[in-house]
Amino acid sequence: CCSFVYMEKPNKKKVVYVGGLDEKVVEEVLHAAFIPFGDIVEVNIPRDFQKDLNRGFGFVDFEDEKDASAAIENMDGAELFGRVLRCNLARPIKHRLGASKPVWSAEDWFQSNVKDGEADEENIDPADSLIPL
Repeated sequence: CCSFVYMEKPNKKKVVYVGGLDEKVVEEVLHAAFIPFGDIVEVNIPRDFQKDLNRGFGFVDFEDEKDASAAIENMDGAELFGRVLRCNLARPIKHRLGASKPVWSAEDWFQSNVKDGEADEENIDPADSLIPL
C-alpha cells in the first residue's frame, strides 16, 4: 500500500572547527593530521585570495560524530607547524537580518555611487524599465 522513505537529518556534530593554523597549512596537511581519528569526508581551509594565504582556520568533516569527538579531545591544544590548535564542533553560520539585501539598497551606497544629476527624474528613460518579451 504505502511506503515511506526515511531521510536522515544531516548530523552537524561531525564537523570540527580547527583554529590557529599556520599560513603554510594546506588541506592535505590537515587531512593527514586528523585521519588517525576516523574516516574524513572533506577538509576545507578558507583562503584569503588577496594575500594568497589561508585565513588561519579550517574544517574537518568526519563520517562519524564519535570520530569528530575523538579528534577534538586529542587535537585541541596540540601543535601543528609550531602553532597551538583550537578545536571544537563547528557551529552553523547565522544569517544576519538584512545580510541578503543588495548593497545598492542602502541609501548611503546609492548617494556615494550615483553621479550628480544622474538620479534626477528628467534623466530617467521610461523605456529602461520595460522588460523585453
